[in-house]
Order: sequence, then C-alpha cells, then structure tokens
Amino acid sequence: PVLALFSPKDTADVNSYLKRQDIRNLLQGDQRYAKFVWGKPETLKDNKGAEIEALQLYALKGNRNNEAPMSGGVITEARDEFDAMGKPSVSMQMSGAGAKAWEELTGKAYREQRSIAIVLDDVVYSAPGVTTGPIAGGNSQISGAFTVSETKDLANVLKAGKLPAAADIIQSEVVGPSLGQEAIDAGINSSLFGLLIVSIWMIFYYGRAGVYANIALAINLLFLFGIMASFGFVLTLPGIAGIVLTMGTAVDSNILFYERGKEELRNGKSLEEAIKSSFSWTGAMRPIFDANVTHILTGIVLYIFGTGPIQGFALTLLIGIITSLFTSIFITRILLDRSAAKGNNLQFSTKITKNWFTNFHFDFLGVKKYTYALSAIIVGVSIFSLATNGLNPGVDFVGGRTFQVRFEDKVSPEVVKDELTAVFGENVEAKVFGNDNQLKITTKYKVEVSGTEADAEVNELLFKGLSKHYSKDMSYEKFVNSYDGKSLGIVQASKVGPTMAEDMKTNSYYAVLGAMAIVFVYLTVSFRKWQYSLGAIASVAHDVIFVLGLYSLTWKYMPFSMEIDQHFIAAILTVIGYSMNDTVIVFDRVREYLAGNVKGSFNDIVNKSVNSTLSRTINTSLTLILVLL
Repeated sequence: PVLALFSPKDTADVNSYLKRQDIRNLLQGDQRYAKFVWGKPETLKDNKGAEIEALQLYALKGNRNNEAPMSGGVITEARDEFDAMGKPSVSMQMSGAGAKAWEELTGKAYREQRSIAIVLDDVVYSAPGVTTGPIAGGNSQISGAFTVSETKDLANVLKAGKLPAAADIIQSEVVGPSLGQEAIDAGINSSLFGLLIVSIWMIFYYGRAGVYANIALAINLLFLFGIMASFGFVLTLPGIAGIVLTMGTAVDSNILFYERGKEELRNGKSLEEAIKSSFSWTGAMRPIFDANVTHILTGIVLYIFGTGPIQGFALTLLIGIITSLFTSIFITRILLDRSAAKGNNLQFSTKITKNWFTNFHFDFLGVKKYTYALSAIIVGVSIFSLATNGLNPGVDFVGGRTFQVRFEDKVSPEVVKDELTAVFGENVEAKVFGNDNQLKITTKYKVEVSGTEADAEVNELLFKGLSKHYSKDMSYEKFVNSYDGKSLGIVQASKVGPTMAEDMKTNSYYAVLGAMAIVFVYLTVSFRKWQYSLGAIASVAHDVIFVLGLYSLTWKYMPFSMEIDQHFIAAILTVIGYSMNDTVIVFDRVREYLAGNVKGSFNDIVNKSVNSTLSRTINTSLTLILVLL
C-alpha cells in the first residue's frame, strides 16, 4: 500500500497534486476512489548514512465515500505484549459481529496479498499483512519490527476506536519552550519593576505610611502566591499579567485610608482618632467595600464567560483583590496603630506632598456644557468609526490559525503577506509582533478541517513561503517543532475552529452586558437610588465606547496587531471594573455630604465631592499607570 517516501516539506505539494481532477482521471476503476493518506514520520538513513525524516504515502481502498470496511468500534480490547519470540507486539480482541467481519476482511486480504491499514485521524499507524489466512474468533496479533513504545502507541490507537465519537479539536494553542521562558522572565521582571516603582511612589507621597503600605503589598503578594500554590492553580501567561495588575491596584485601599486619615488630621483629630475614623464604615471602609465588590463582580463574570488563559487572568485578579483587601484592612491597620502607640508623628504625607490638592477647587460642573459637547463629539466619532471602519476581529471570534514566527533579521510584514498569500491562495495577515524580526501571521486556510494532516499541510505551506528568509541550516523540522533553546521559526501557534469562535463571540457579549447589569443591580441596592446606578453605567459605557472607537480609528494604520480577541474583552472588563471604582468613590462622597446636611446646591455638593476625592483618583490611577508602563 506504500506508494513512495517523501520529505515532510514536500507533502503540501504532493497533496495539492493528488487533489487535481486531471490527475484523478488518470486512475482506473476503483483506483480513482482511493484515499491518499500519510503515515507516521520515521527516521531513515540516506546513501551517505545521514539521518533524514520521511513520510510514507499510502493509498487506501474504500467505497465511493472513502469509508473503511471496518471501524474501531468493534474492538473490545487492545494491549501491548511480547510474542512467542519475545518481540514487542500488539494483541486485540473484537466483538462477535466484529469477529465475523474481521474473518471476511482478513481472508480477502490474504487471498489478494494486500495489507490492512490501521488509521486514526487520517494517519496510518500500521499496515500489517495477513500471513496465516482468515483470522477467526476475533483474536489477532500484530507483530513486526516494533519497539516497545511503538506497540504502546499502536495499542492506544486501537483503543481509541472504541470511543463513541471522534474527538474534534476546536481550539488548540502551542507555546514553544523558548517563548514560554521569555514570557515568564518578562513577567517576573515586570512584576519586580512594578513592585519597585509603586513602592517608591508610595514612600515619596505618603512617607512612613507609604512604607507600611509597601509592607502590606509585599505580604499581599506572598498570600497571593501561597493561595495559588496551595490549591494547585496553574499560573498562565495572562495570570502573570493579573499579578502585575494586582500590584498596581493593591495599594488603592491604602490610598483611600490615607487620604481619609489626612482629612481627619486637618479637621483637628488626633492620630489615633484619625486612624480609627479612617478605618470605620462611615470613613473609607464603605467606599472601599463598594468599589472592590463591583470589581469582584466583573472578575467573576470574566471567569464564567472566559476560557482557558483568560480564566487564569480572572482567577489571579480575584484572588489579588481579596488578598489586597485583607492586607490593607488588617496589616496596614496594625502597623499604623503600632506607630501611633509609639508616638510617631505620622502625617500621611511628606514635606513635599503635604499640601498637594489640599485647597484645590475647580468648578467641574461650571464647564459641563463644554465637556458634554466634547464627550458627544468623542462618542459620535467613535460610533461612526465603528459603523464604517469596524473592528479587526481576531481568530478568537472568526476562527483561524495564528502563528508567531521569529526570523533571523528584520522582515517586512507587507512582503511576507504577499509571499504567503501566493502560497496559500488566499489572503494572509502579517503584523509586527514585539521585535522587528517577529511577526504574527494569521490565516483561515483549512481552519474547518481537523486532524494532523491539515495541520501538517498548513505548516508545510508556511515553511515553503518563509524559507527564503532563513539560512540553509533552517530545516522544516527546526522551523515547526519545539525544542529547548529554539529561537527561530514558529515559537507559538494557535487554532480556533469556527464553532469555538462563535461561542467566544457570544460569551463576550454576555460578559460585557452581564457585568454592567450585575453592577447596576448592586449599586442600586447599595445606594438605594437607581439614579446612581444609571450614572455609573453611563460613565462606564462612555469609557468603553471611547476605547472601542480609538481601536476602530487606528487598527488599519498601526504596524502592530490590534485584534479584538479574548484578551481585549478581558481588558474591557478590567476597564469597567476600574472605571467603576473611581465613580463609586465620588458617589460615596456625594452620599456622605447629602447625609451630613452640607450646605449648598446639588451642583456645589457634586463639585466639592469631585474636588475632595481628586487626590484619591489621581493616586489610584497613577499607581496603575506606572505598573502598566
């Protein structure tokens, strides 16, 4: 049944040749209905004794629908063992109906001197001949020049035939060890740098109190890693991003406590009274609770509707929020109380920052006509751009194959795009991804086809189109396969089938709308007025539309990829969470002033609320921006 041996890099050309109708017409009778498939890769030696990798091309005889005479469902047992000569072999047992069909099939193969192919996912794992005539009873033994590992693989393939339905991989992702280690190193470095820069800012702005906040931050990270290790959570690359983000937000609660304490000191309270008032429910505790609950709710929605790595990001973020609350409420409070008991002069500021924003007052509502007009223009332009330019949906939402390919030198994405489009016969997208010698390549070629044959064909076409950008030392095997120390070729590959893409798109809509709906309900319950909830949702919707509009306006002109994928949805939900935080803090101050019978019109109260919380808003936003940068 073996027609010829081919190098893996030539299989794409062979497949294309065999699919041509004029070639099919040259075959006679049932031959034109033969199915051509590849065997497992094997290592051979050429005339010079050098090892080369080759694939065997098989011609399978079936009916006009290319169906096999027997399916693996009739196999009741398969195991690897040793034959009478002590050589590795595989034995299998069939059901009653299968035994009868097997006897007929082996008899026919024996008479016609043919082999019987064992095929899984269009890959031939073995093609033994029949040497003893028809096999009755359903018990058979497959022997040959096998190794123990090969017989184990073959037994597993035969067992796979017992599955009631074939496993169809609708999403897969492969990250090479080199890229994975680089991402881990980058994550660790960014975490350490983020921790350092946040710590420096907290000390600069809050002095000794900033040192206490940094201690709480360090303990928070220990708790975070400890919880993840205790429960065996897998730390994904988005999970590392969640940790970095946690460091930017872990000090938010401390900032709110400190700013409230600073106000209490200015009102004439002692340090002990200021600390107690700051950590009370009527002080900073309530807005901290409301802000973090809204953030937790969006994180839960992200975990429910996200998949794979995005769930890792959401889980890390949720754990980080909870541990941050614990350390800021308890650890920071203990350190502050000890400092006050020792008689330290704690001012929640330094000489430089003592009067920052203290007497600041800006009539925000006095310029509302201009800000409303500016906001209307931004929203209008964003909506118009979304309607005309649209967004650039990634493979997560439309399906496709994505490859992160690293080259020896700088390459032009436009040139690569044209070269690959010519090879694949359809449009291929190529964008710079990170460094100039690294591209993100996306194609929909045979994304609806599952199985190793289609994956191999795509890899071969990709290598064929890009091989000219590498030296002669770059082989197909080095280009495709993962190995330690790999720095060139495919460093990451992912595939999302159309079915999975549609599910992701639907879940993304549910996630964004669900997060807004849940937060709306919570704020209505917390503030006892739906107007607060509506205002918060309007503010968040404004931010989301602005971000989407910015993407819509720029994605066609940027040299790097700006795809809308699961990571983007995670970022949008994160924007919702943090946008809601600042909104809740301002609303809480409005509620406090209204309950305290503060004199003035409603506009005056809103202005005073925004101005009095401005230092909180700037500091919490700044620490997050510093980490993200």
